Amino acid sequence: MRQRLLHGLLAATLGAAALLAPPAHAESANHPAEGGCDPLAPVECLLPFPNDWYTRPAPDTDTGRRVDFGSALLPRAMTGLPVDPAAWNRSDGFSPGSALIAQVPGLDLTSTGAAPLTDIGRSLDRDAPVVLLDTTTGQRWPYWAELDANATDPARRALLIHPARNFRDGHHYAVALRRLKDTAGRTIPAGAPFAAVAGERLPAHDPLRARQDQLHPSLAALRGAGVTDEGLNLAWDFTIASTRSLTGDLFTIRDDAFRRLGNRSPGFAVTGVTDFTAGQDPRIAREVTGEITVPSYLNLPGGPPGSALNRDHDGVPRRLPDRTQLAAFRCEIPRSAFRAPSRPSLYGHGLLGSRSEVGAGNVKDMAAEHGFTFCATDWAGMAAEDIPVVLGALTDPNLFPAIPERSEQGMLNALFLGRALMHPEGLSRNAAFRTADGRPLVDIRHGLAYDGNSQGGILGGALIAASPDIRRGVLGVTAMNYGLLLNRSADFAPFQQVLDAAYPDKLRQQLVLQLFQMVWDRGETNAYAEHLTDHHRVLMHIAYGDHQVANAAADVEARTIGARLLSPALATGRSPDTVPYWGIRRIHAGQLPYRGSAMTVWDSGTPTPPLTNTPPAGPQYGHDPHEDPRNSPAARQQKATFLTTGRVIDVCGTTACTATPTS
Repeated sequence: MRQRLLHGLLAATLGAAALLAPPAHAESANHPAEGGCDPLAPVECLLPFPNDWYTRPAPDTDTGRRVDFGSALLPRAMTGLPVDPAAWNRSDGFSPGSALIAQVPGLDLTSTGAAPLTDIGRSLDRDAPVVLLDTTTGQRWPYWAELDANATDPARRALLIHPARNFRDGHHYAVALRRLKDTAGRTIPAGAPFAAVAGERLPAHDPLRARQDQLHPSLAALRGAGVTDEGLNLAWDFTIASTRSLTGDLFTIRDDAFRRLGNRSPGFAVTGVTDFTAGQDPRIAREVTGEITVPSYLNLPGGPPGSALNRDHDGVPRRLPDRTQLAAFRCEIPRSAFRAPSRPSLYGHGLLGSRSEVGAGNVKDMAAEHGFTFCATDWAGMAAEDIPVVLGALTDPNLFPAIPERSEQGMLNALFLGRALMHPEGLSRNAAFRTADGRPLVDIRHGLAYDGNSQGGILGGALIAASPDIRRGVLGVTAMNYGLLLNRSADFAPFQQVLDAAYPDKLRQQLVLQLFQMVWDRGETNAYAEHLTDHHRVLMHIAYGDHQVANAAADVEARTIGARLLSPALATGRSPDTVPYWGIRRIHAGQLPYRGSAMTVWDSGTPTPPLTNTPPAGPQYGHDPHEDPRNSPAARQQKATFLTTGRVIDVCGTTACTATPTS
């Protein structure tokens, strides 16, 4: 059903984009008036990216900077509509997971010797041709570099530099590209503007003098770190948004909503109770549906798709007087709960799906085998009903902030569902959650768990970070940072058609994806990762060769949150990496059971995914293992033990964990 809806909406969106499109040259005529773009990279505005040239001093922010995009700077789609920069300019820096984008015609990364995805450790070599320097600490930062494999014009192929661990919130970074080579091994000279800026001090009247003055401290920091001017092709600097800037919206609405709630349970209504015989369902005895009443911080009554946060004159999310919305929920109570009370857990559904996924076979198996009652509500903002807005946002970026901002309301909805599950006067007191003789079917004494898969893992980390009730969570087939994920996901193919129609130029597409991520951060784990495991524990389950959620992005998440890797992760020789899972500390047999956050890799025999920023498309990539871990009894046992005790156990013996391919 969702696929039919998606394809119908896709056709309508592409048709509308074609009708609205101006002449073919309009997209390339997208440059602002002189003076706005960084003179170091005149070929395309906003390059290099991210870049403090596009910020301004702001003593009222935690970083002392504020993003300062003008509307003329932001890439317009083929529709020609100008983009309102307000959502971006609330930030006091750039995304902690941002890819760095530059454009170096003729660049050959193999001749240059830049660190690829398979050899991240090389990025920290003393003579590495790309240097990322945290000027706040003086430390070099790990990365991998790649050329955009999707580019159709070699002259406009993006150089993409991905942090192997998210940049630190609020820190300042300097970038140096040096001794870059073409395919013949010849050194590519610096462009004239950068050569002038990096050279002798320019006279006060020189148009590049302001750029020279702005870049001078970063060039000095690079020299102090051993990066000389010799062979320097390009350098720039950027500031990462502060923790408060990244998490402030969600934490503001959470704190206000729970302050108003006080010691009470959220209001709710049970709308349906269905009891199943063992013949009808041997695992689930009862299904309960209902609605939770949640304070609404969205700007449209009822918070429909397309709603954004309602903000005061300072940009702070505010609830309009007495504005609420109803969040529908569904709970699955296992048959075992009628013998001994079950443990309560929220469940997070997958990409643009719905709460009905809580009734999937693998969720029922987990509930029945390990005594969990799973309850779910829709991920508002990233649910099936949001598909038209998602498609529309790809053709008009003005619509895009509604996606993460409605997602934040969706997270509040889930937090209120969790509190209703856990409160002594909440759902557990209702007859729907009790036996005929009044015994509770849910035991609220042991805390609330979380289990989510795919999108439920990508958004689930943010939910866990914000939750006052969840202690531990499982993030299944997970990762973070859609700006990194989308190019590498088979799921993005239909949306890519819309993006291609809106932004035919592939270099500009890469900028658009990173601009999207700047506001998307607030609605997924990427913004919360640095502090996710400060007060919570998570277990990441990864499917090796996943076609939908890229392993490379999962590894970045593990490094960022400090999750340890259950070893051996893969059979010897299975990984193409020089050092498999570089930078992720191992859990060895003597450390088990392990109490802390961890990552387990499940191998179904799927071929290694592409090493480029492309999805595993075609028969050479075999079976998609995306659903295999959750369908493995061993994986469910590991999840259950972690959720109930906080211990990570080895369920695979002395070998790497494997999962049986599911149809």
